[in-house]
Amino acid sequence: MNDWTAFGRVDADGTVYVKTAEGDRVVGSWQAGTPEEGLAHFARRFEDLVTEVDLVEARLKSGAADAAHSLTSVKRLRTQLDEAHVVGDIDGLAARLDRLATLAEEKAGEARAAREVARTEAVARKTALVEEAEKIAADATGWKSAGDRLKEILDEWKTIRGVDKKTDGELWKRFAAARDGFTRRRGAHFATLDGQRKQAQSAKEDLVTEAESLAESTEWSSTANRLKELMTEWKSAPRAAKEAEQRLWERFRAAQDAFFTRRSEVFSARDAEYQGNLEKKQAILAEVEAIDVDADPRGAQNRMRDAQAAWHDAGRVPREAAASLDRRWRAAEERIRVAMDSAWRKTSPQDNPLLRQMREQVAEAEEKLARARSAGDNRRIKEAEQALASKKQFLALAEQAN
Repeated sequence: MNDWTAFGRVDADGTVYVKTAEGDRVVGSWQAGTPEEGLAHFARRFEDLVTEVDLVEARLKSGAADAAHSLTSVKRLRTQLDEAHVVGDIDGLAARLDRLATLAEEKAGEARAAREVARTEAVARKTALVEEAEKIAADATGWKSAGDRLKEILDEWKTIRGVDKKTDGELWKRFAAARDGFTRRRGAHFATLDGQRKQAQSAKEDLVTEAESLAESTEWSSTANRLKELMTEWKSAPRAAKEAEQRLWERFRAAQDAFFTRRSEVFSARDAEYQGNLEKKQAILAEVEAIDVDADPRGAQNRMRDAQAAWHDAGRVPREAAASLDRRWRAAEERIRVAMDSAWRKTSPQDNPLLRQMREQVAEAEEKLARARSAGDNRRIKEAEQALASKKQFLALAEQAN
C-alpha cells in the first residue's frame, strides 16, 4: 500500500483528507513538505493503528487475551477510527473491527458459558465431597483410614475454585458438621475400648493356641496358608492390654517361626536334590547338543533314544531353571530330527524339486522388487525387499541342508 493517494489527498492549502465511503474527511494539515510526504506521514499513523488491531486480533484468536477485554479494545478502536487522523483503508479496517467485535462477543459468550460449566462442576465436586464426608461420619468404623480420608477431602476442598459464596458457605457447614460428627463418634468408640481389652485377650489366646498346635505340622501348604490367615485375624482383632498383648505376640510369633524354619529346612534339602538333578540334565543336554548326526545317523538315533530315557529318569529340577532347560532340550531334539531327515532324504541339489521351486520364488521376488523400484513406491519397495530377503534365507538354509 505505497500509493496512499488511493486513500487520501492533500489540497493546495495543505489540508489532508482521507477517503471513505461517506466522502472525504479532514484528518489534519501538512505544511512541512510535499503532499506525498504528508500522505506518507498520516499513512504511518494508519499503519500503527493496523498494528494495534493485528495485536488485538492475534491475542483474541490465540486465546491469550480475555475475550471481554478484547471486545472493549475493539469497540474503543472502532470508535476512535471515526475521528482518527490517519490516511488508509478506513472502511476496510472498520469492517475488520466489526468482524472482530462479533468474534469477541462470541468468545466472551463462550467464556461465560465455560465459567458457568466450571462453577457447576465445582459445585458438583464439593457436593460429592460433602456427601462422602457425611457417609463417613455416619458409617465408617475404620477410624484411621476414615480420619485420613477426611483430611484428604479437606485438602481437595481447598483446591476447588469457582463456587459462589452462598453455595460454598452452605456446603462448608455440612462438611464441618460431618467432620465434627465423625470426631465425636470416634471419641466415643475409643472411650469404650478399654472395656473390650479382656475380650481381645481371650480371642488372641485362642489364636496363639491354634498357632502352637500347628508348629509341628508337615502339611506345608495348608498349614502355611492357615498361619497366614491367623496372622490376618490377629491384625484385625482389637488390642489387649499392653503387657498381655506383648506376651501373646511373642508366643504367636514363636509358633510361626518354628513351623516356617522347619519348612525352610525341608525345602532346602529338596532344592539340593533338585540342583543335583539339574546338573545331571545339563550333562545329558550337553551330550545331545554335541551329537553329530551326519557322521552316524543310526548311531545318533540310538544315542538320542538313550538320552531321552536318562532325561526322564533324572527327575525334577529347580523351578527357575526348568523353562530354560526345556527350551534347550526341545531345540536339541528338533535339530537332530531335522538333520536326520535331511540325511535320509538328501538328494542332488539339481534334482531337488523343492529347491527348484524355491529358486523360482526368489526370482519372482526379485522381479517384484524391480517393478516396485521402477514405480518409485516406497511402501511396495520395502515389502518386496523384506519378502526377497526371507525367500533367500529359506533357500540358503535348504541348499545347506542338501
